[in-house]
Amino acid sequence: MTQNPSPHDPVGWHGTTILCVRGKGGVAMAGDGQVSLGQTVIKANARKVRRIGPSGGVLAGFAGATADAFTLLERLEAKLERFPGQLERACVELAKDWRTDRYLRRLEAMMAVADAERSFTLTGNGDVLEPSDGVIGIGSGGNYALAAARALIDIPGLSAEDVARRAMAIAAEICVYTNHNVIIETIGEAG
Repeated sequence: MTQNPSPHDPVGWHGTTILCVRGKGGVAMAGDGQVSLGQTVIKANARKVRRIGPSGGVLAGFAGATADAFTLLERLEAKLERFPGQLERACVELAKDWRTDRYLRRLEAMMAVADAERSFTLTGNGDVLEPSDGVIGIGSGGNYALAAARALIDIPGLSAEDVARRAMAIAAEICVYTNHNVIIETIGEAG
């Protein structure tokens, strides 16, 4: 994954697309597999979406510097162990640490997390944002996937996974830092 000229602006990260869609009875999180270094594709099948937490009941996706994202995933898992079944509290505690800890403050990544009930975007600015419509898009293709998912979400018969899969395909057609090699994790309803 590569970054834009301003390394302290995680919203502008290039090199990934993460989409979280909350539908009727379920949630799906999708991530493309492309890892870029500048204008070169280094890897096409990276796994940027994972199940975390003591029971694997939390989905997490990341955009940004890979090592930084893994550090944040580990920290979030530790918070989930400390506050089991309390995703919001774990996210808030991580965001506080991320913003105030000298080491963590330098981490350049962004995360989308979800459990069966709620979804959040976490940033290094201390933000823990819950979308009003249940759809999150982060990374360079995040806005494309977000727009596509919002257009598809109310189509009858489409599950959260269906919406995520179709929206990611649209983002991959538009964003050069996003590929069609998509990994999707779900909780609840499946396609």
